[in-house]
Amino acid sequence: MKIKKLTLRLLATLLAAFAGVWTYKHVNLNTKRDVGQEVDRFNGVIVYYNGGVDNISGRNTTKDGYNLGLKYQCVEFVKRYYYEYLNHKMPDSYGHAKSFYNPAVSDGQLSTIRNLTQYKNASKSKPKVSDLLVFDGTIFNQFGHVAIISKVSNDEIEIIQQNPGPLAKSRVTFSLRNVGDKWKIDDDEILGWLRKN
Repeated sequence: MKIKKLTLRLLATLLAAFAGVWTYKHVNLNTKRDVGQEVDRFNGVIVYYNGGVDNISGRNTTKDGYNLGLKYQCVEFVKRYYYEYLNHKMPDSYGHAKSFYNPAVSDGQLSTIRNLTQYKNASKSKPKVSDLLVFDGTIFNQFGHVAIISKVSNDEIEIIQQNPGPLAKSRVTFSLRNVGDKWKIDDDEILGWLRKN
């Protein structure tokens, strides 16, 4: 009898956790904002609110047919930023956030699928404003995350991001350290950054 009650409690806890994660990813928990509302901008490029992390509002393409990604997702913002502000089209215009970082590409080498130079998190090259920052996937977000570096000093960076979650901010800072002539952003989920040269 005790095993049956324990099993039912465990099942109820798992079900509640699953429901909580699903709600966070699919439901707009911030009633002060509407999906598609401008929340920030950087160098004239708008950051839109997405509601739930996995909310999808259709695909965004340019007038000439270039794929920017799913509306209001993080990938759509960084590709739109590179297209509008840096006049850059990526040869491969598809892929999830973490796929922007290619582990087969060496530090400081060209990533041909993005036509951007790739740097590892712990690189001889210090991050710069407008670099595209790539986060690995997690247990709650298997696709990873991407953002744009908006400020850099000798001890921190600021990023601007779209779709960080319904209650998160569009701008966040991370510590930056120089260790053994390499620049490291203090977050183990950060894979690296890409740059248009």
